[in-house]
Amino acid sequence: MSAPVAASVEGAVGVIELSRPEKFNCISTSVMTALDAGRTRFEADSKVRAILIRAAGKHFCTGADLDEVKGLRTDEAGLQRFLGEGMEVLMRLEASPLPVVAAVHGFALAGGLELMLAADVVFAGRSAKLGDQHAQFGLIPGWGGSQRLARLLGVRRALDLMLSARWLEAEEARAVGLVNHVVDDERLDEEAMAYCVKLAERSRTGLAQMKRLAREGVELRLADAMALERDAAVRHIMSADVSEGLAAFEGRRPPRFA
Repeated sequence: MSAPVAASVEGAVGVIELSRPEKFNCISTSVMTALDAGRTRFEADSKVRAILIRAAGKHFCTGADLDEVKGLRTDEAGLQRFLGEGMEVLMRLEASPLPVVAAVHGFALAGGLELMLAADVVFAGRSAKLGDQHAQFGLIPGWGGSQRLARLLGVRRALDLMLSARWLEAEEARAVGLVNHVVDDERLDEEAMAYCVKLAERSRTGLAQMKRLAREGVELRLADAMALERDAAVRHIMSADVSEGLAAFEGRRPPRFA
């Protein structure tokens, strides 16, 4: 049996590819474990500057593996582990110091949408369809979907998507802020990888700080968030990466970050 997730390094980009096309890349415990292992490996590799999540086959991900869920319905402790560990994996992905880019094609539904929501930047193919499908089958999100959607889109838009279980076409998803870029399907992987390569030219430390400030600051009062940014900027300005960046600016050359 092939691995449910393939992790590889392409240049300075760590690639995590969902590899269960025969099951539309639905997420099982083994998928979550492998996804987490890939992230951990890339964070430990100083040469990796960005993470790209993509999927094999016709669809990005159609949600949790319902065969596994059905087997846990009478096992409360097992369900706690399944949902709790999955939620922690996505929280660690979201909090990664590396920028995380998702390339979405076909369906990204329910748990697949929840995985996508943990990314920092999302590229979608024009034929992509995205939605929170839980309500259609009497389910509710369990990997952070209700919370991330409300924070990203606002409560009313989030509730509209969750209660109706409707799917968004790629352009509507971009219009409401659910994805960042919509590209032709045949160029999806190429465009998403090119974006990651561009991120890999930046300061790894600087991008990590920006990501941390945005993620943590949005949960704080504005005055506290401003203080968070000020203190981080003071520390960062004294770093070697800023020295290199300023030298590159003065020398009219591209920076070469360590």
